[in-house]
Amino acid sequence: MKPLDRPPLLHVSVQESLKSYIADNQLGPGSALPPEGFLAQQLGVSRNSVREAIKALESVGILETRRGIGVFVKAFSFAPLLDNLAYGLGGALREVEEVLEIRRVLEVGLIAKTVALIGEDDIEELRQTVEQMRQAAERNQNFAAEDQRFHNLLFRCQDNRMLTSLIDVFWLAFYKASDFVNLANIDPMATWQDHYDIYAAVAARDVEAARSRLDQHYDGIARLLATRKTAPTPD
Repeated sequence: MKPLDRPPLLHVSVQESLKSYIADNQLGPGSALPPEGFLAQQLGVSRNSVREAIKALESVGILETRRGIGVFVKAFSFAPLLDNLAYGLGGALREVEEVLEIRRVLEVGLIAKTVALIGEDDIEELRQTVEQMRQAAERNQNFAAEDQRFHNLLFRCQDNRMLTSLIDVFWLAFYKASDFVNLANIDPMATWQDHYDIYAAVAARDVEAARSRLDQHYDGIARLLATRKTAPTPD
């Protein structure tokens, strides 16, 4: 006999019902859901089941509870993905390399637009950030925060919030999943030099040099990952 499929947990079924309700009624960000009691009555479940489902949908950024007011549809955000993606990847190098490749294609493909649009204020902030990286590198200190800021500044002029969020997603996922903070410190001056060269090309508004240096930067990271993959595992 074929084993029976296990029915979904009740609160999972309630989650699906709530998502269907939002979609069917075309509820946008800020729209209120009916009270818990009404939802429980309509679905034929307990208020606790509704409450569990709402908490689960809050955790993935679909709903938000405003204390004393009610439950509302939340505006889309990458925050839940930022919070969970890196931990889901863990230390699996294949997945880390795939994240790196997506980030590489994204940034190298869009750097020409940055060169065309970037203003002097952003160029100056890039210069200051690179200088902070140099000072930290000379002290053999980690500068992961400055690294993230550099890549955000590089594309801020494009005024594309989706792009900014994706860069943050890929940056955080890669750094946490690969423990790249330690990798970067193998040669912090080389890491600083990579970023300085990218900055210099952008400041000179040299599209080909900016594209080439950004690509070379990621090529260097890929080599470090490959080295780590082939390194012998300690007993």
